[in-house]
Amino acid sequence: MKVKVISRSADEFTKERSQDLQRVFRNFDPSIRTQEKAVEYVRAQNAAKLDKIFARPFVGAMEGHIDSISCMAKNPNHLIGIFSGSMDGEIRLWDLASRRTVCRFPGHKGAVQGLTVSTDGRVLVSCGTDSTVRLWSVPVSNLLEEDASSDKSAQPRETYVWKNAFRSVDHQWNSDRFATGGAGVDIWNHNRSAPEQSYQWGTDTVVSVRFNPGEPDILATSASDRSIALYDLRMGKPTSKFIMRTRTNSICWNPMEPINFTAANEDSNCYSFDCRKFGEATCVHMDHVSAVMDIDYSPTGREFVTGSYDRTIMIFQYNAGHKREIYHTKRMQRVFCVKYSCDGSYVISGSDDTNLRLWKSKASEQLGVLLPREQKKHEYHEAVKNRYKHLPEIKRIVRHRHLPKPIYKAGKQIREQNESQRKKQEKRKAHSAPGSIVEEPLRKRKIIKVE
Repeated sequence: MKVKVISRSADEFTKERSQDLQRVFRNFDPSIRTQEKAVEYVRAQNAAKLDKIFARPFVGAMEGHIDSISCMAKNPNHLIGIFSGSMDGEIRLWDLASRRTVCRFPGHKGAVQGLTVSTDGRVLVSCGTDSTVRLWSVPVSNLLEEDASSDKSAQPRETYVWKNAFRSVDHQWNSDRFATGGAGVDIWNHNRSAPEQSYQWGTDTVVSVRFNPGEPDILATSASDRSIALYDLRMGKPTSKFIMRTRTNSICWNPMEPINFTAANEDSNCYSFDCRKFGEATCVHMDHVSAVMDIDYSPTGREFVTGSYDRTIMIFQYNAGHKREIYHTKRMQRVFCVKYSCDGSYVISGSDDTNLRLWKSKASEQLGVLLPREQKKHEYHEAVKNRYKHLPEIKRIVRHRHLPKPIYKAGKQIREQNESQRKKQEKRKAHSAPGSIVEEPLRKRKIIKVE
């Protein structure tokens, strides 16, 4: 007679310490787990609901400015330092960990319109409506002092006076050159008091200037005549340009795919473009209800954050047409500038109410050090949500957001207008000769001319 017995080694079941968890053996044969998908679906629902319960994106506000915050800049060499410039001409360096002012940079007689930091993190460049460009030495040692006082102030290393007011500035990667935008595009050097090169294509003011992170000699600009242009410093001339229906307020290159950039537009949308093909946008990012004022990419290149005149901040996937997240508070007014932190974990916003605000990039993310078991649990929840994200109930829970009443009503009105336009176009097409009306997608419709 044959007898089957279970034979297990005692070593596999003996705990080395009293705090150890008991080892559990599971049989993953699907024939004996008939409810596996149903159980996973309920877990996905619970994970989506838990994200809503623990969604606390707001970390804190940083007070100190006495006028609207117009621009910000990150320090590439220091994770916790960020610069902000306000309409009263004051520049401040903030410590994000303690949310205090580390150093002040007084000197501008008008609004500070642009800030940028050199790649090595040693030089801060500022420009403003007082027609001056100022270079400052960044106090690196102060960033590491725990008891940094807000009374410290710095003096400009260099001050360059020019003919016209400036609207924006950006520093070239791994170089001593930087570009300013105003009546034209000027290329400056740290050691020269006059521009090395000047470009002008059209007669209107240049609003935004951005160097390409992958090819440092390529420069993208947007102007108040609704144009977006590319300049090549090696050729010494502009290379291409296209005109949109509304003005672009800010431009940001994708750091991981430097051939792509996204433009924040006055028509409440953002448009992603491939710099090799200007005939159409690669993606249109909608959901804001007023002009988008600023945009910044995450260091991973997978997401970007936008700040809008409608008093909200939105986070988009780089290839998604609608928002992943929206942040707002009762006190926050029109948002003029936004930045991702250098590690992509936080978002910083500057608004009309003189405050900088610090937000988590993932609203329900747990701060602090996670135990390995906690980390695995979060990863499992994300995987389960991702598996069942297409099902209606999961999709509804994940997408739902509470919005302020004015923004909800404005969004509803925009959707009704778009639907009305779509129906009108369909009726016009149905009652016209076949082929007489060619319908253009939104990606092409917003571009008037390519030069």
